[in-house]
Amino acid sequence: MLMFNILGALLIAVIIYWFWLYKPKQVQSNNNKITIVVNNGVYYPAHIKVAADKKVTLTFNRQDSAPCAETVVFPSLNISKTLAMGENNTVELPALKVGEYAFHCQMQMYKGTLLVS
Repeated sequence: MLMFNILGALLIAVIIYWFWLYKPKQVQSNNNKITIVVNNGVYYPAHIKVAADKKVTLTFNRQDSAPCAETVVFPSLNISKTLAMGENNTVELPALKVGEYAFHCQMQMYKGTLLVS
């Protein structure tokens, strides 16, 4: 019985860490170009820092066959792109002002942030 309580407490701790405490590593692009792998329910990298007032080129390499991985949406930029499976799918973004721009799949299960500074 004690073993189940310990396992239950550990599981709760892992869930709290994963959903509320985990902060993924931020990747900085020096030339405003980066490749993002779409696989296993995530974008990698998911938090990307780019320079302001310069065009941004994001290449999405979709390796996940889940229907949710099929589309990437930049809601604040009114941009949506269908991602072909196993291919490099390029999304060209205009020069952006300083701020944070979220991107996600159509169901908002895969999530990422573009930090422009």
